[in-house]
Amino acid sequence: MRSDFWFVLAMWLLSRGLILIALLGLAPLLSAPPGAIQAQFGWDVFSAWDSNFYEQIATTGYEGIGNTPGSNVAFFPLFPLIIRGFMSLGLSAKVAGILINNSALLGTLFVLYYWVKRTNGIKAACWTTAILAWCPLSLFGTVVYTEGLFLLFSTLALSAFDGEHYKKATGWGILATATRITGLALIPAFLLTAWRRNSPISVYLGSLFSGGGVLLYSGYCWLNFHDPIAFITVQHTQWQRKQGFDWEGWTKMFGEITLGIKNWEQGSLQDPLHPLLFLLISILAYGLWHYRHRLGIIWFDYGFFTLFFLLWLLVGDPLLNTLFILGGICLLWQLRYEMNFVAFVYGLCALGLLLSSGGTISLNRLAYGIISLSLALGILVSQYTRWGYAILIFFTLLLMIFSVRFAQHQWVA
Repeated sequence: MRSDFWFVLAMWLLSRGLILIALLGLAPLLSAPPGAIQAQFGWDVFSAWDSNFYEQIATTGYEGIGNTPGSNVAFFPLFPLIIRGFMSLGLSAKVAGILINNSALLGTLFVLYYWVKRTNGIKAACWTTAILAWCPLSLFGTVVYTEGLFLLFSTLALSAFDGEHYKKATGWGILATATRITGLALIPAFLLTAWRRNSPISVYLGSLFSGGGVLLYSGYCWLNFHDPIAFITVQHTQWQRKQGFDWEGWTKMFGEITLGIKNWEQGSLQDPLHPLLFLLISILAYGLWHYRHRLGIIWFDYGFFTLFFLLWLLVGDPLLNTLFILGGICLLWQLRYEMNFVAFVYGLCALGLLLSSGGTISLNRLAYGIISLSLALGILVSQYTRWGYAILIFFTLLLMIFSVRFAQHQWVA
C-alpha cells in the first residue's frame, strides 16, 4: 500500500532531518565545552571517533608492521570496501560513508516494517519502525558508522529465514558477518529455528555458511598477519579489552548509577547528594509500584515516566548503557511469545556476545544494532501507546543532544 511506503519514508526523513538540524544548524552555534572541538558547518560533523578508522581503511587499507596487525584491524571490511567502491565514482570517503549508511538505514526501515506487518500486524509495524528511526542511537545510522549497513543485512537475513527463504538468509548472513562480528549471533538463531521446524540438513548447512563473512575476514588476517583472529587479538592488545565478562566495568557502571560518578572515581563521598537522590527515587518508585492499583494506570504511567526522567538527569550515560543491555534481556524474555522465534533467539545470542566481549564501552550503540530489541519494544508499545508516545518524546530529546555532542567530538557511544 502507498500509505505504508509514505509512513516509512516520513519516519526516516523526519528523524534524519532532526539530526541534520542538530549537526549542521545547532551545533555550530554552540560553544564547545572543555575537551571538545567547535563544530563547523560541513561534512566533518558526520565523522568522529570510529569514523576515522573506516575512512582510513577505505583509503589506505589495513595497517600493520610485519606480522603485527594495527589497531584498525578490529573493524570489519565490508563497509570500507563499499566506501572504496563509491570513491571510484569520485566521492570522498566521508561523503560515501554518509550516503551508504543513510541509505542502508532507510532500507532497514522498509524491510522491518513489512516483516513486522506480516507477523504482528500494521500497528506493531508502525511502532517498531518509529522506535528504530527515532532511537537516539539511530544517530549512528546517519554518520560514518556501520550501524545502518549491519542493521540492513541482519534484518534481511532474519526476515528471509523467518519466511523460509533459506538461501537468501545465508547470503544476507554472509554480508552481515562481513560487516560486524555480532552477526555471528545469526548462526545459533538459524540453527535453533531450523531444529524447531524439523528442517532438512541443507538448512543447517546454510545456517553455518551464514558466518562466511567472518570466515573470509579471518582468512585475510591469517594470510597477512598469521593470526586468523587478529580482529579479536588487537582488541585485547591495543584496545585494552578484557577476556570474557567485564566484571570490573559492570561494577563501575552500577557504582556510578547508585553512588555517583564523582564518588566512584574518588573512592570517597565527595557528592553526598547523588546517593541520597538515588535512594529517594528508589523509594518513590517502590511506593508507586506498591500503590499502582489505587493510583490508576494513568497516574502510575505519568509517575513512572517522571521518576525515570529524573533518574536519567541524575545518572546520565551509565543508566542508558546498562538499560540497553539488561533491560533488553528482560524485554526480549517478556515478549518471547509475541515475536517470531528466530528474532528472539538472535537477540539473546547477540546480547550474550556483547556481555562476553570483555568491555562495557559502546554497549548501548552496539545493542541498537540488534534489530530484535527495536522489534520487541515496538511490539510492546503498540499495546501501551501512552508509553510509546512518552518514549518517542524522550528519544527525540536524546537524539538532539547526542547529535550535538557528536558534532563537537564529545563521546556519545
